[in-house]
Amino acid sequence: MLNKIMLIGNLGKDPEMNYTPGGLAITKFSLAVSRNKKTSTGERQEETDWFNIVAMDKRAEICNQYLHKGSKVYIEGRLTQRKYTDKNGIERWMVEVIVNDMEMLTPKSAQSGSSSDFLAGNADNSDPLGDLEDHPF
Repeated sequence: MLNKIMLIGNLGKDPEMNYTPGGLAITKFSLAVSRNKKTSTGERQEETDWFNIVAMDKRAEICNQYLHKGSKVYIEGRLTQRKYTDKNGIERWMVEVIVNDMEMLTPKSAQSGSSSDFLAGNADNSDPLGDLEDHPF
């Protein structure tokens, strides 16, 4: 079986970190993944999908420390569903991405807390995929 998702997008809000009663760090944030498509009239239109991201343990601490609203990031993880009860007592389902790997793609010059090269991923901090419109996938 395989459950894997890879996303490149921008944080929709600052990460929020909490700890479980057992002391496990959990950081949550939303990720906007945009793409361009052509309409029936040939015009380019941007569509955005939103993903709920959950990082745990050391990854949670790193995400909370170095990411902020607007940060461009690569997330690799697995999809999971969980049931919860909303404030009105209605049971709902939520799909989340549990982070296995994270790479910051925002250039160091645009990061607010850019003190560590080992977290940036690439020496030149450029987007490794370039303009996604130029790729055949």
